[in-house]
Amino acid sequence: MISTDIVIVGGGSVGLTTALGLANTGFTVTVIDNSAAETILSSPETRVSALSPASEAILRNLEVWQHLDCTRLTPYSDMDVWEKDSFGRINFNAEQVSEPRLGHIIENANIRNALINTAQQHHKITLLFETKYQTIHNSDEHVLVTLENGAPILAKLLIAADGANSNIRKLLKLPITFSDYDHHAIVATIKTTEPHTHCARQVFLPEGPLALLPLYNSNLCSIVWSTSPENAEKLMADNDEQFSRALTAATDSVLGPVSLHSKRQSFPLTMRYANQWLDKRVVLVGDAAHTIHPLAGLGMNLGLLDAASLLQQLQSVDVANLPEMTQQLRSYERWRKAEAQQVILAMQSLKSLFEGNNPIKKLIRTAGLSMTNSMPMVKHEIILNAMGMKGNLPTLAVPVEII
Repeated sequence: MISTDIVIVGGGSVGLTTALGLANTGFTVTVIDNSAAETILSSPETRVSALSPASEAILRNLEVWQHLDCTRLTPYSDMDVWEKDSFGRINFNAEQVSEPRLGHIIENANIRNALINTAQQHHKITLLFETKYQTIHNSDEHVLVTLENGAPILAKLLIAADGANSNIRKLLKLPITFSDYDHHAIVATIKTTEPHTHCARQVFLPEGPLALLPLYNSNLCSIVWSTSPENAEKLMADNDEQFSRALTAATDSVLGPVSLHSKRQSFPLTMRYANQWLDKRVVLVGDAAHTIHPLAGLGMNLGLLDAASLLQQLQSVDVANLPEMTQQLRSYERWRKAEAQQVILAMQSLKSLFEGNNPIKKLIRTAGLSMTNSMPMVKHEIILNAMGMKGNLPTLAVPVEII
């Protein structure tokens, strides 16, 4: 039998971040994940994240940042947002808030590899990759996890970081609110004619937003094209040349003619929000608790802030004491549910505002973008919020220079 203070199901970026923070606090942690450990990085990964300075601070404070493959990091200092067939446009620049950058575009596999490398060196962390669990028994006294090979793990707390389709959330029958965004996201790596100049770009099309995220090669970008299921099916059926032409036209050739540099992937987008994040000695974190539309690139950041908030609530708790632990976990639940609700509402509002060709909405959008672009103080606040430098931040997420 493995006896551990805390067991985490899910060895993705959020689960591993939580494991490192808890181990640094003194807890023994066991991580279970069905997938393999590190991913060998060769060609650019199609799944990337726009990490905010707050997320960067979390990884730096956990001494993970130094384990990233620094040759594959892309700092971006500018953001250009516009609407197709409209005069509406807004530009953001890091200099407007006296910062060197707005964030980094990083492959998800690069982040996870760095977390694994750091966790492997921690004597209080046990990593069980390519491992499945069979049963979970959650009581007032402990959590008993039985692995597929029959080995039992006894813990005082289980953290479910097992993603959007969380099996633990389903096993415990935790209620969830969900809504189909009626969008599919197409992700791929593209090669551009013009260099991206470390600028993240997003164009709002009638069917949905299309993001061009700069990668470590000046002529490579990662795309996230959110569109209707019907249009996504057509775009996925196009050959590479047809898709590249459609992409060039959709982006107004802002980076010149583009071509595919990788295979395309498509997946449906769904808003999920767990109404209950805590049951006895089990708590949800990250995508297991919420998923949002990727149009603002906040998903990974929201999950890492969950992890940092949970760590802050548990840092001085006796997890064997259920009433004491529950009190702190309830505080975490209230804190992060409120933050998630705000982000979900904001994403839904943006999606609704920029969707379709209604002439009145289009006029409002054009005027709104143009007016906001001419208001430095408003832009200043928008940038700080996007960088994760406003609001109720957990201590671990506060960049050193702001403390």
